[in-house]
Amino acid sequence: MTVRTRVAPSPTGDPHVGTAYIALFNLCYARQHGGQFILRIEDTDQSRSTDASEQAILDSLRWLGLNWDEGPDVGGPHGPYRQSERAHLYREYADKLLAAGHAFKCYRTAGELDELRAALKEAGENRALKPSDLELDADEQARREPDGAPYVVRMRVPLDGRCEIHDLLRGPVELDWALVDAQILLKSDGMPTYHLANVVDDHLMGITHVLRGEEWLNSAPKHKLLYEYFGWDLPVLCHMPLLRNPDKSKLSKRKNPTSINYYRRMGFLPEAVVNYLGRMGWSMPDERERFTLDEMQAAFDIQRVSLGGPVFDVEKLSWLNGQWLRDLSDEQFLEQLVQWAFNRDYAMQVLPHIKQRVETFGEVVDKAGFCFSGQVTVREADFDHPKIDLDTQKQWLQFYLWACEAQRDWRRDALFGDAKALADALEVKIKDFLFPVFVAIAGTSASFSVVDSMELLGSDISRARLRHAIEVLGGVSKKQTKKLEKEFSALFPQTD
Repeated sequence: MTVRTRVAPSPTGDPHVGTAYIALFNLCYARQHGGQFILRIEDTDQSRSTDASEQAILDSLRWLGLNWDEGPDVGGPHGPYRQSERAHLYREYADKLLAAGHAFKCYRTAGELDELRAALKEAGENRALKPSDLELDADEQARREPDGAPYVVRMRVPLDGRCEIHDLLRGPVELDWALVDAQILLKSDGMPTYHLANVVDDHLMGITHVLRGEEWLNSAPKHKLLYEYFGWDLPVLCHMPLLRNPDKSKLSKRKNPTSINYYRRMGFLPEAVVNYLGRMGWSMPDERERFTLDEMQAAFDIQRVSLGGPVFDVEKLSWLNGQWLRDLSDEQFLEQLVQWAFNRDYAMQVLPHIKQRVETFGEVVDKAGFCFSGQVTVREADFDHPKIDLDTQKQWLQFYLWACEAQRDWRRDALFGDAKALADALEVKIKDFLFPVFVAIAGTSASFSVVDSMELLGSDISRARLRHAIEVLGGVSKKQTKKLEKEFSALFPQTD
């Protein structure tokens, strides 16, 4: 048997370090066994998936050196490798489950589902909704079908009992069927959910080992049951420990930069990032701290993975990166530096904005240095303004950060549009609203257009600088966050 592993990211945002972490371990496991590593794009969420996000994922993983044998950009015998291009397959397999009685059409509305959950809670039943709760009687279903009522396809699951899952790291794991819902397999728009698409694709692509985050362990009974329904062999399952913030909470962008592109733009070496990710819950047999990807692959043993939640600490990553940097020759250091910040393509984008603002070359660094750095140094005093207090500026920065996090069109006009909409809703001048944004992004209010700067810097660095500025101004507590979220929502009330 040829070992085949995969990573299957969703192109719905910035490329996440968690994706790189899972990709790294899947790659190493495949290479350890002389197998193959596949990349598949899970873009069934058409409302959120973008081509730009997919390309960013491919570029960031390539930058790290995590190369795949089959995928949407290299092809292979099991394509297509985008789930959106495989929609007809999922319909076919959903129909097979319906015909065999392993799934059913569910016409329940959102209101009906809420009522059913409320009834279970009132009755003191600690269980998920089951087919017996959800299926309509024959007469009611016959009434709704001719009207073209929307429906989803759900799988049948046991009401009670235990399901045993064998995990490569944990051994036998028992999970309660009562807590497993009648999972939606096919949505009302005909697109599959994660559960159906992944089971079908993993089987058709010959995936033998599924290494994924431990957050999917509770879904394993559904997947095992689907394999049984189809009469397929279940791949070997291995649920990797989740990356954690230094405070042991789940890794999140609110507490830690999570985008691979952030670390690339901040000037980290890809070798150092891979090295650090390789130390997330795993260690070399000789316990050395520094190793290359090739060395990790040669020494890899999945049983050396620790189940304790590995802590992703940017300070430790920075220290490790420094070790890698100091091993570079002067020539290599210069080459890497120029490629990072002063490469021709990027410099040519910056030059039009600064040519009209300088009289000598000596002024360039002062006027545009923030474009060629990772993080900028800002102090609370930099936000001094005769009319706008610091708390107000912090509020505006938080509102604008949320708008930027939701913004999928990272161009100056869209970024300015978000700022203008917020300024209008707050009934303040756009110039005043943008003052703290200028300071956060450029380190000064005297710079060229801040939205032009943000487009040049990219989403990762821009958002990181906004978050940093908020922290400089005292940060936002959980209690304050809830208050600000209400105020932010009130600025743009939903209309029917």
